[in-house]
Amino acid sequence: MSTRTPWWIRIPVLFFLIFGLMEYFIDSGDQPAIIAYPITQLFMLLILMILIAIELILSSIENVMFQTLTEEGKQRYLAKKTKKVEWKWAKNLMKNLTKSRAVDREEEIILDHDYDGIRELDNVLPPWWVYLFYGTIIFGVIYLVRFHVIGDYTQKEEFEQEMAQAKMAIEEYKKTAKDLVDASTVEFLSEASDLSAGEKIFQSNCVACHMADGGGGIGPNLTDQYWILGGGIKNVFNTISEGGRDGKGMIAWKQNLKPAEIAQVASYVLTLGGTAPANPKAPEGDIWVDPDAPQSSEPAPGQQVSDTTEVAVE
Repeated sequence: MSTRTPWWIRIPVLFFLIFGLMEYFIDSGDQPAIIAYPITQLFMLLILMILIAIELILSSIENVMFQTLTEEGKQRYLAKKTKKVEWKWAKNLMKNLTKSRAVDREEEIILDHDYDGIRELDNVLPPWWVYLFYGTIIFGVIYLVRFHVIGDYTQKEEFEQEMAQAKMAIEEYKKTAKDLVDASTVEFLSEASDLSAGEKIFQSNCVACHMADGGGGIGPNLTDQYWILGGGIKNVFNTISEGGRDGKGMIAWKQNLKPAEIAQVASYVLTLGGTAPANPKAPEGDIWVDPDAPQSSEPAPGQQVSDTTEVAVE
């Protein structure tokens, strides 16, 4: 017997408010906190039970207080409880926006026009429509002066500016979205965290064919300067992603590794160039020369030749 908001509205609102606060303050990564931390499920169940208990207590108190009222007081209480809420401010706002006349006052605005018994009302234009119309006139005048009198900028210039901004935004996004990398955009990753991640991927997937030190086994030696499918970060990335030679090369790892992971392991593979494995395999392929390297820099005998660190990979 409450004049307050019904319990079936209060309890869900409070429950989801507490749930939202919990999700906001608990750092659970990509998963909801209630999934990442199962203990929070027990906490939310406890909160729900407390809210229900509070509602039961309040309802009992109201019932007791209602019984203490006089008959006249009970009647006033029940009358107030059943009284409908009127949104007077909303009605007044609608009336001001439309300027409509009540049906019982239409006689005041009926015109003399009569079409087979159908009579015309002289209603005023809704203020919201009038204000919008005036707004379009003001906008049109400003637009005319700005672009046709002053000559601020043309549509072509605006398009070019927006395209330049979009290109910059894409480049910024690519810096953090490493999985968008491909063989044409990949760059050598020199950060220690990337090389460490690449080493872990290599040790988990590549040692069976290339040995732990990169000296080669079933696969080619990754420490010398000879390449079967080309050297450099772009070629190495493409070889790992798409696989080696048909029928006798390694599988395509793009089904198992993300582009960012392929870039990491490719970068790690390049760091193996020039190292001394325990039992190196004989060279395979050809010496690869970086086409982007300065023409004047000739490698000395036995020197690595690549855009970063060169290895043979398949």
